[in-house]
Formats: sequence, C-alpha cells, structure tokens
Amino acid sequence: MNHFPKFIHSNLFRHFSSLPKLPNFTKIPSKYRPQAIKDAQQALTDYLHCTRYVPFVYAEHIAKNSLCSLSSLISGIDFSTTSFSKNILRFLRYHPINEYEFFFESIGIDYNEVSGFLPSKKFFFSEDETVLDAACALSGFGFPWNKLGKLYKEDALSFRVSSKELKARLCRITERGFSNISVIGICLAFPCVLRGVGELDGEIAALLDDLKMVFVDFDLGSLVEANIDSCYEICRKMRLFYDLGCERGKFGELMGRNKSLFLQHPEEVLVQKIQYFCRFSVRKEDVGLLILQSPEILEFDLETPVISVMGTLKHFGLSAEKRDSIAKEYPYVLGRNKMANLPNVMRALNLNEWFFNRIKDGNHRLLANCALSDLDEDFDKDFRDSFEKIQFSRTPVHTMEKLIFLRRIGFGENSLTMKVLAHVHGTSTELQERFDSILGVGITFSKLCKMVKTTPKVLNQSPETLAQKVNFLRYEMGVSLDYLDVFPAFLCFNLEKRIKPRYRFHKWLKENGLCTRDYSIASIVATCEKSFLARLSNIHPDAPKYWSESFSYREPDDK
Repeated sequence: MNHFPKFIHSNLFRHFSSLPKLPNFTKIPSKYRPQAIKDAQQALTDYLHCTRYVPFVYAEHIAKNSLCSLSSLISGIDFSTTSFSKNILRFLRYHPINEYEFFFESIGIDYNEVSGFLPSKKFFFSEDETVLDAACALSGFGFPWNKLGKLYKEDALSFRVSSKELKARLCRITERGFSNISVIGICLAFPCVLRGVGELDGEIAALLDDLKMVFVDFDLGSLVEANIDSCYEICRKMRLFYDLGCERGKFGELMGRNKSLFLQHPEEVLVQKIQYFCRFSVRKEDVGLLILQSPEILEFDLETPVISVMGTLKHFGLSAEKRDSIAKEYPYVLGRNKMANLPNVMRALNLNEWFFNRIKDGNHRLLANCALSDLDEDFDKDFRDSFEKIQFSRTPVHTMEKLIFLRRIGFGENSLTMKVLAHVHGTSTELQERFDSILGVGITFSKLCKMVKTTPKVLNQSPETLAQKVNFLRYEMGVSLDYLDVFPAFLCFNLEKRIKPRYRFHKWLKENGLCTRDYSIASIVATCEKSFLARLSNIHPDAPKYWSESFSYREPDDK
C-alpha cells in the first residue's frame, strides 16, 4: 500500500526525536564524554556479568539503557583518559550499586519515576530474581528491552510469575495465529493479555478474537511484520476504541474492514477527533462506533471553519418551527462561531444528543460543508463594532481571551455575548475552572450557560467559594439545584456575611413561632439591609435587636 512507507517514516522520525537527552557529565571534559560514557557502560556490563552473574546480553542491555543512573554513579569517580574504566570497576568493587535502579531505568521507566518502583530493602537481583528472569524471557521472545517498562508500569504482576509460565502464556497467544511481532505489539498495548493463568479468560479471549480478525483474517499483520514500533502504534490506536467502551469480541470485523484507518491516520489525529465528539456529552462507545463506521470523518477540518449556528441547525434538518423556538430561548448562542466550538454550542442549546445522532445516523458528511460561504450570513454589526473597540482598549489581549472563553462554551457573535463579556472578570483559565466547577456539582451545561447570560457574575468567584454556596443550598437549606434556574444570583451573595446569617435567623424565627409566613430564599437573601430590618420589625418589635446581637455577621475584630 502506497501510504505504508510514509507511515513507517513518520514512526521512525518520532522514535528518534523522542530519544532521551544524554545526562550532563559535568566533571568530564566535553571532548572526552562520548568515550567516557562508552567506558562506563562497558565497565558496568563487565561488573554485572562477571561479578553479579547477569547473562552478558542482558547486562549489556542494562548498561546501555540507564544513562541517568550511570551519570549518578560516575559523578564521584575521578576521570582519567587512560584508566577511567578501571577506576569505575574499582569503585564498584567497594561500593555495590542498587541493581534494580539501573534495571528499571533500562527497561524504559523514566528516571524520575524509578524510585517509586524500587523494592523495599532489596538491592541485588540475587535477592529476588523473578523480575529480571521475566524481563529476560520477554526479551528472548523479541520484546525490545527498553520498552518492557510499558508492560511493567501497567501490569507488574506479569513480572512476578516464573519465566516458564510467561513463555507458556506467550505460546498460547501465538498459537492463535499471531506472528511474534504481532504478539509483542499486542502485549505492549494490551498488557492484560499476559495476565491469564491456564486458559485465557473470557474477556481476554474475546479481545484476542478481535485482534486475530484484524491481524490475521484481514492481513494487517503482514503490513507491519518487520516493525515492532509500527505494530505497537497500531495496537495503541485500536486500544483507544476499547477504552471508549467498545465491547471486546464485537468490533474485530469492523476494525478489519477499516484497517486503513489505523495505517493512514496518526494517533494524535484519532485522539483529537475522539475528544471532539466526546464533547457532545454522549456515550463514549457511540463516539467509537461513529469513527469506525465513518472513518472519512477523520479527514474533516473540525477546528478552523466559521459556522452560522442557525444555518448549521437548518443544514442538519431542524424544522423552522423549532429554530424559531431556539432563537427565542437561546438568543445568546446565535450568530457565528467556530467549528471547534460546535459541540458546546449544541450543549448550550440542549441539542447535543439530537445533533450527534444526526451525525451518527449517516449525516456525518454534512459536517464537511457547513462552513460559512456567504460573508454576510449571520453577520452581527453590534458584535463587530464592539469587537473592534476591544482592539483599541487598555487590555485587548485579556479581553479577547475572555471572549474566546465565552465562545468556547457556546456563546455566539451577538450583542448579548458582549454584554456578558463586560461583567465577567478573571483570566480565560480561571473562568473555565469556575465554569467547570459549577458543572461538576450537577448543573446541566445548557442551564449553566443560561445562568451566565442572566447573571454573569456567578463566574467571578473561586471554585471553592462556589462549591461552599452550592453545598449550603443543597444540604443545610435542603433545596434542589433547580432553584438556581429561578434565582441564579444566589451564587453571587456572600455566604458568611449574608446567606448563612439571614437564613438561620429566619429559620430560628419560624422554629420559635415568631414568623408564620414562608419567605422565598430570594426574598431572604436579596432584600437590601434596610428593607430586611423593616421586615423584621413587622414580624416582631424585638426581632431587629435580636438579629443584630445574635445572628448578623460581625468581623473578627468587632467587639
């Protein structure tokens, strides 16, 4: 296939560009460092093989793939152009190393993470040879030594079984028709396949049935037969779909029929498209199914085109009557926006599931041609005038970032968006964190956008403050979050100085039979201080005095 050499080339480029940088051997003159590294690796190989009885080929693997640990080792050893290797061996003779530290770095675990994997109170392989024996067995099968860390980090238990059992497990997988290269790629991407004891369990067997259909029945294995990295990359792409919830044993044929998807498109593109469609807040397995059934969707530019919100709804078949209803209920979402923001636009309109189902049910090609073609379509002059004023304002960059945030959550190019923009304060990152924190307590996306439109200042508080107010509303006041649809400004009042004391005083009045009327939360909280005290006087002549002495907020220094 003509796309395959390009696939191999890009894979190799990524491999070499991601190799770790050599550590800085500060005590060694720069012109001698390459040779010093080589001498140190040879000395460590000799030490592990001749002194610690590690088989030579594995001792060499450890020495050549543990540069950071090696740098730390030789940092205190005197350098000499003629006897550096001997100096290292002499040092090792009297200062034994933690062999596991070098081992874990050599199998591909980041040096900064190695300490978290070191066994307690064990320094030498002779104290527990199980992990080394497992690594040797896997390496003997063909696994790249410096990639074994991927297996270990995800499934360390596979390194706790005997090398004989590990070989038997690999044999059971190859007996299904896989080549050694395919088995290695599969195990690196799906470490779970090595966990089976005896017969492969049902879920793992179902996964291998899928992979056999792709690699053997649809012959994908022949295209990556000589390249472990390419096979591993393809398996990682397949795993993306299982991580979305696609059922093991049910998707092999669909993946096989669309094998070009795994060869032609980089993993980054797949991840970007998956994340894009997941933002419609639909079932993740439906996102996986959409991409597998319609792989051409990966070619679409879903980031840069400009769209008309109303035009897109019409393009996807929403009736004129429903569009009119949308225009009345969600005017702040209308106008232009970027295709990148389309998922949140639909969530703001509460049409995300309808829109995604339209895409999934065979209308995905409509995404490719819903960009604006008419420069005057959905043009809002008020928005454009306000936009131009931003360019000449005192803080144009800061204001533009806030506008980008509003558009990202679904607000369109219209005058209402500009009115909201004037009242929200904070950086784009801070506004997003606050927005997400309110979403996190259970308020739906569409309702929250409507709250932001009517009461923009809800986003001017820290996530912690917002969480405290919501918790007080739900758990002490015993009120549903739905009440915020009616009174979103509740979140704008000070919890300690206003909400808590006023609510608790009204509650005390009712419990003591002094107030028979049920005041709304909005009436209790939002009433100005003068009107609030007047109301208390009507309830009971002594109520204002008792409020002032026992319930009203006092600063800590007040006496």
